[in-house]
Amino acid sequence: MTEILFYFNAPDRLAYACRVLRKALRVGAQDGAKPMAGVAVTGPASTLARFDRTLWTFEALEFIPHVLVSADAVPDARRRRAAVWLVERAEQAAHLPMLLHLGQEPAEGFESFERLVEVVSTDADERDAARARWKHYKSRGYEIRQHEAAA
Repeated sequence: MTEILFYFNAPDRLAYACRVLRKALRVGAQDGAKPMAGVAVTGPASTLARFDRTLWTFEALEFIPHVLVSADAVPDARRRRAAVWLVERAEQAAHLPMLLHLGQEPAEGFESFERLVEVVSTDADERDAARARWKHYKSRGYEIRQHEAAA
């Protein structure tokens, strides 16, 4: 069954999502799990474009290899090796073990991933949407772990 984690009160949602990615790829989850082999990031195209830019700029001396995949594209062999796939639909990257969801609606297809991560800022509308996602996952029998986003 998919492990679901929510990180609440992120001062900057996209910057915190970069930190989550870095940690997942580098040292694994907080529970000491092995590093993730790769991560799919889902959300609306506009959010993914902003996240793509954030990944390029969030650390001056560090780079997280990633590929932005449009809804109807198939990456070439070189790009398929990227550790992070930014996709509008989770099924485009279902071969990866972790899904980082940046959308407002519940993540479609999350069940095919080992882990689902949701990052929630302090914005009231975003928190309301996160509560609805939480209820959606919980109503389907998933256990959810909650964490406070560290500054």
